[in-house]
Parts: sequence; C-alpha cells; structure tokens
Amino acid sequence: MNTLDLDFDRNHIWHPYTSTISPLNCYPVSHASGNQIHLESGEVLIDGMSSWWAAIHGYNHPHLNAAVTEQLSRMSHVMFGGLTHQPAIGLCQKLLQMVPASLQHVFLADSGSVAVEVALKMALQYWHSRGESRPRFLTLRHGYHGDTFAAMSVTDPDNSMHRLYRGFLPEHLFADSPQTGFYEPWNPLDINDFQSQLEQHHQQIAAVILEPIVQGAGGMRIYHPHYLQAVRKLCDQFGVLLIADEIATGFGRTGKLFACEHAGIAPDILCVGKALTGGYMTLSATLTTQHVAQTVCAGEAQCFMHGPTFMGNPLACAVAEASLSLIETGDWQTQVQQIEHFFATHLPPLQQYGMVKDIRWLGAIGVIETHQPVRMAEIQAHFVRQGVWIRPFGRLIYLMPPYLSTSEDLTQLVRAIERALQQSALFFQ
Repeated sequence: MNTLDLDFDRNHIWHPYTSTISPLNCYPVSHASGNQIHLESGEVLIDGMSSWWAAIHGYNHPHLNAAVTEQLSRMSHVMFGGLTHQPAIGLCQKLLQMVPASLQHVFLADSGSVAVEVALKMALQYWHSRGESRPRFLTLRHGYHGDTFAAMSVTDPDNSMHRLYRGFLPEHLFADSPQTGFYEPWNPLDINDFQSQLEQHHQQIAAVILEPIVQGAGGMRIYHPHYLQAVRKLCDQFGVLLIADEIATGFGRTGKLFACEHAGIAPDILCVGKALTGGYMTLSATLTTQHVAQTVCAGEAQCFMHGPTFMGNPLACAVAEASLSLIETGDWQTQVQQIEHFFATHLPPLQQYGMVKDIRWLGAIGVIETHQPVRMAEIQAHFVRQGVWIRPFGRLIYLMPPYLSTSEDLTQLVRAIERALQQSALFFQ
C-alpha cells in the first residue's frame, strides 16, 4: 500500500472507536496466515487478538478456504425468505448437536449485536403472545452486549462506552456484577442484589440477559460458576426467561465449548457469533427452545417479526459449517488447555510491576488490568515494534490468541506486555 492510500484511509475512512479529528495510525496488512499478520512494510506480527476474538483457527485455513471457494462456485447469496439451502441446513444441524438439547430452533442473523437484538425481541414477543406486557430486561453491571440500540440498552450505562447515550435508550434494570472470581471460594451473598431486583420487578421483566462466566468488553471480568447457577435457579423460580450472550465466549474460548457448561446450566435463548465462522465472515445465530418458539408463533403476529436481508447467507453458512467441523475434531480442547496452562504459569509474575492492578485468566483468555489507562497510539506502536498484535482498551491489556498459538508465540506476546509494563510513558498518569 502506498502513501497516497494511507492518506486516504486516514482522511476518509472511519475506523472503530477512533476520532476523525486525530485518527490513530493504522497498520496496512498485506496478508495473514496461521496466527501471523503480515504488514505491507514487511513486519510479521504474532496475533494475540484473533481479530476481536473471532479467528479461533487462525488465518487462511485450508479447510475454511476450501469451503468458501466451493460455495462461491455455487452461489454467494440468495434470499432466505421462502428459500433454503444446504449450507444453512448443515450449519444448523451442527449447531443443534453442540448446544444443550433443550435448544431446538435456530434464527440466523448478521452479527453479534443483531443476535442480541433478535433475542430481546424474541423475549418481548414471547410475553406479548402470552398476553402480558413485560417491557424490561434485567442484566449485570460491567456487561457489554453490542453497539446497536437495544443491545446498548442492556449494556452497563455507567461503566461502558455507551454511557453518553443515557436518556435516549430504554431504561432497564442493572444488578451488581459478580464479585467472586472464578477460582475464589464462592460467596453466596454475591447473588443478593440480583435476587432482590428479580423479587421486586419480575412481573415487568421479559428476560435476564448476561454474558456467562466472562464479561467481555465491559471489563474482561471472570466470575464464579455458582453465580450463574443461582441466576438460572432464580429465573426458574420467578418465571423469567434467561438469555445467554455467548458471542465472545462460545466455541471453546473459556475451555468449555460454551461458557454455560462451567455452571452446568442451559439458557432459554442463546446468542452466538464472532467465532461461528472462524473469523471469516460476519454471521451470528440466536437459538431457543421449542416452548419459546411455539409461544412466539402462536401469538397475534403468527410468526417472529424479524428478517435480515442477508439472513442465512450461503457463503457465511458454508464457512461456519466448516469451522464447526474443525471444532468437532476436538483439537481445540488440547490447544486451549495448553494456552490456559501457559497463562497460569506466565501471567502471575507480571503482578510484580507497580502498573498492574490485577491478573486473571480462563481458557484462552488472559487479562492484565492496570491502574492507569493505556496511551493507545504509543502502546500500539510498542507492540508492533515487538512483533505482536495486541489491542488494549482502557486499563485492560488482554490476550485472546488463536487456538493454534504455540508456547513460543505466547512467550513473545507476554514478553511484549511485560516490556510495556516497564514503560510508564505508555500509560496515562
């Protein structure tokens, strides 16, 4: 890529969470393979992000490439209204074999945020079909569920990037986030605020929505499975639906195929995305029980009132089915266990640095929380000089590498973080 192209990018292309007044430098990529990102300038970066947690198998995977190429020769897209095709059928068959048996219906959507929108609409229409008005949702502080309006409304309004939209979004209920860490002794008082909210407002609540075990972009917080078990029990007790947002955690990231498995529970509605296609294309799915689906469709509308233009896109479905076939081999389990063991051994020593507030990990997730927020431009340049791609935010430097990452790759990633922690100029003071 030449200078003129980069100037155009800087002056006209709006990248996520960046300013058009003082845009950050973007690093031009020529190609990617395995867990390596190759820049146009010649540098090779070990990927620690899985392209925002999606490219779990790495880049340019031959099995996924073949699926895309074969499907492209047939059709790239056809409307899903009134038509169907084998890629969608094959994908949904594989999905239903992986999720809890109670989940029987799959609604294919475009992105994680849309999957959440679908789940929320599904819950609202469920109660409407039952002749009840339940316009509110209960969720957790420090949660994050996406950037579209309904998804923003159930994202923490005080501790998230969406707080400036307060007053424009529907006001829902937020319980205190879990305080007991995954590996800590369970404190039963942890569930008290959630229980109190449900006791007081359950007749207004359509559903509880939460990220099971790991709260992602809202703070990379990893909480105790007993909390999730208590949530499931209380939802059953008060007759409220439970939506599990597994867009970030699904497909092995936490060491279980789905994070809900750590608690041995099944949701009424499940959202998946990100890694669904192995990071190749945007696609998500919202799954629910036969009871919820039939109740929705027995109501006034006689159907679920949602239908994205690119729903069930054949290209995306084909590569997603291929990605799930890789997961079915079970190799991810050994790979994620190895990453978790590496994090358990090599992340705690970073606690010695005064800049570090907390260290935590689970599966193929490693988190270093600092006392001060990072200077994004400076720390990003530092990581590129170290030959790694790590994209922190706020006070969180975290790793979610592709599953195929070796101990040598992980060593390079952690060393780059350690060198960053030794440089106060990379952090706001």
